[in-house]
Amino acid sequence: MISRWVAIGAALGAIGVAMGAFGAHALKARLDADMLAVWETAARYQLVHAVAMIAAAWAAERWPGVWTSAAPWLFLAGTVLFSGSLYVLALTGQRTLGTVTPFGGVSFIAGWLALAIGAWQGR
Repeated sequence: MISRWVAIGAALGAIGVAMGAFGAHALKARLDADMLAVWETAARYQLVHAVAMIAAAWAAERWPGVWTSAAPWLFLAGTVLFSGSLYVLALTGQRTLGTVTPFGGVSFIAGWLALAIGAWQGR
């Protein structure tokens, strides 16, 4: 199980770096400053939570349980919903996608709380 989550986290990290570079170089001349900032936020949160997913995989192996097992799934859901919706928003300007973004944020928060509870119970 740990190898799958580490692989997914590492892949999301690589994609996050690529997305950040794409935004900084290819999109800089195409997006206004506000949409470029949205893109950068998406890439930053993706990168942070790629590392968090790897840490959660380690925690799930160290302290097995429902909470630590849920954390990587929540980080993955958060990345898809939060970062994914922000990437699409930046490229299309479709503000209706803003309704999806908070669900990703809640998934991130839930992932951190699940990781905290799992670690606390496993101590």
